[in-house]
Amino acid sequence: MIKSRKHASPSRSATGLATASLVAGLSLATMPLAAQADANDPAKTLDQIDVHAVRGYKAEKLSSPKFTQSLQDTPQTVQVITSDLFNQQGATTLTEALRNSPGVGTFYVGENGNTNTGDSIFMRGFDTSSSIFVDGVRDLGSISRDVFNTEQVEVSKGPAGTDNGRSAPTGAINMVSKQANLHDSLAGTVSVGTDDQARTTADWNQTLGATSALRLNAMWQDNDQPGRDHVTNKRWGIAPSLGFGLGTNTRYYLNLLYVDQDNIPDGGVPTLGLPGWTPQPTLEQLAGHPVDPENFYGTRADHDDVTAKMATFRFEHDFNDNVRLTNTARWGRTEQDYLLTAFMGTGSRGANGAPTGNIRYTDRNNLDTYTIARSLPTFKDQENTILTDQLNLRADFATGAVRHTLSTGLEFTREELESFGQAATGGTTWSAANLYNPDWNATGLTWAHNGANSYGKTTTSSVYLFDTLAFGDSFLVTAGLRADHYKTEYESASVCGGRGPACGSNPAGTVIANPSLEHSDTLFNWKLGAVYKVGSVVSLYANYAISQQPPGGSNFALSSSASSADNPRLDPQKAKTFEVGTKWAFLDDALAFNVALFKTEVSNEINTQVLDDAGNPTQTGKKSVQGIEVSTVGRITDNWSVSAGYSHLDTEVEEGANVAADGTRNLTYTPGETFTGWTTYVLPFGLTVGGGVRYAGQMHRGTDGAVGTPAFTKSYTVYDAVISYAFNDRLSLRLNGYNLFDKNYVAAINKSGYRYTPGAPRSFLLSADYRF
Repeated sequence: MIKSRKHASPSRSATGLATASLVAGLSLATMPLAAQADANDPAKTLDQIDVHAVRGYKAEKLSSPKFTQSLQDTPQTVQVITSDLFNQQGATTLTEALRNSPGVGTFYVGENGNTNTGDSIFMRGFDTSSSIFVDGVRDLGSISRDVFNTEQVEVSKGPAGTDNGRSAPTGAINMVSKQANLHDSLAGTVSVGTDDQARTTADWNQTLGATSALRLNAMWQDNDQPGRDHVTNKRWGIAPSLGFGLGTNTRYYLNLLYVDQDNIPDGGVPTLGLPGWTPQPTLEQLAGHPVDPENFYGTRADHDDVTAKMATFRFEHDFNDNVRLTNTARWGRTEQDYLLTAFMGTGSRGANGAPTGNIRYTDRNNLDTYTIARSLPTFKDQENTILTDQLNLRADFATGAVRHTLSTGLEFTREELESFGQAATGGTTWSAANLYNPDWNATGLTWAHNGANSYGKTTTSSVYLFDTLAFGDSFLVTAGLRADHYKTEYESASVCGGRGPACGSNPAGTVIANPSLEHSDTLFNWKLGAVYKVGSVVSLYANYAISQQPPGGSNFALSSSASSADNPRLDPQKAKTFEVGTKWAFLDDALAFNVALFKTEVSNEINTQVLDDAGNPTQTGKKSVQGIEVSTVGRITDNWSVSAGYSHLDTEVEEGANVAADGTRNLTYTPGETFTGWTTYVLPFGLTVGGGVRYAGQMHRGTDGAVGTPAFTKSYTVYDAVISYAFNDRLSLRLNGYNLFDKNYVAAINKSGYRYTPGAPRSFLLSADYRF
């Protein structure tokens, strides 16, 4: 009665072109592009901030001018995932690239009918989805980001409010774009794989004279999701970059991006029969009979249509060897039209004993007769827009024996989110799906815009100052201060009646404008760190930083609810982190090894257990995350490269109600232990072999009124591998294998525990790359 696996056939073969970048990526990371001043000179030449020449797994610096020191001398846990690493793994999205960072992932599916979309990233216990940046500018929209135009992904862990303004409590993620340079080149990848995977990318850079160049990156992809029926990912994108004045003191860049996606979203499958699941009334016969993880419970109408557009103009001017001015202006817009048919796998009995829940049957003993209601359609029609200008001045100078590396600037940003309400019309559900053999040819649901729109806008003016003071060659102190004055305005409307507001004298179904809400304040964030260098090999550091997230800061939506953190009468959520660690540079700086101990405390959380005089929840809640993170990246020998990381987290609700369904004080959607590792070895005759392992420990899900659903997810380990052959310096062929032992595991779970996202089964991807 349970279907067998549908896609167990061997991978499809393909011929094509290949790239020598796979082999070249195992070489040394690029040395800084600008020479350093003489050691006896208190001033030094500014480092070039372009990162287009990074090769191999190990990067030297972050792209942002706010980080003035090398990674070795930055007093913070920072991981840079280079394109050579994630391309060798066959990663195509930001979420896949982030598998190289321990403790970072998409572990949370969302609420019952409000399924998360796109890069729903959790990091160190907290949702970091609103702290994703592209070239230092916040990237808006609940979409999946492709990495075809990405040079490297920078993961800064710990409060990032001083660097970026309002942000998640435990860090930020920055995608660094490719841009024009003075090196003629043509590269690309053609890939095919199991589950009809097909993808091609191209990267062409052409000089246009002595100081100008054009770079064009393009991508096309059309593939099914491995191990999932009907779930597809179709997209194409183009990203031109035009540079002028390259190699001179004054440089101009115009970077454009256009991405179009036409996807069928994944609503997951019921958790029936998983560890921790217990039968609800009428579902006793389902014990021991989990559904096939490939089943699709949505309909042909489900869609996720995305258009992302971005225009960036950057200006750089070197006044001299020690002073640089940079200005970045950007306009960006993301449009998303989305429908997902979700469900809740509940069971209950009526007064006569008949099933009345979402799962029903006509013959209790025949599993073929069980159906599940598709009763939670999720609609999303929204538009995110950002307009920003960022001005930065970088200066190196000395005051007596103390050398300074100063970075200061101004930022002005307007961010908007406009949502157009939709709802079912003439009926509330699709036809029910057979529980064990669902058919996506469903009928019964129509929908339309209902006028319940909303509009949120946040305008921010910011000023910041960073300075690294060098006392001799061994001791560095880094300090940063940032002030953000923001104003959030929110307007919305609701359909009266039912769960909406009271209609008064209006007929039921009337669209009624809600009171407008507004909030403004000034946030002050700061950080202070110190580094003690033992020669050029060892750096010991300590760092303290704070970060704040004001009401409406993550979603541009304010709420009048006393229990909502987006209530404008409440104070910002505040995070503070203390971190100590050491960073080692081995093998002539070819291999980095880092260890960090940290603790983050998040205060001003909503506490429903302590009420004020009016009976409302107070902001006395507190959560904490403490742990250790160990990582290494680089080359062990000229032919042997490695990237690995381990994270151990202890999370706790220190003050306030439990958030975990199992009754513990743990935070949710955060594995206690994670490990990620990847290594490759280049053999003398051009063959590269390697592989990796990904481990995630048990995870606690959120608490609500669900009964009988799993309160946790089990730990899992997945093994991947790669083999490639370089025919010459221009061509190679690569085969990636994922989940080689075909491990069944829960990759993410929703808040109630009714639905989960299955981990991708064994699959293969054959890629041909070229570089000229």
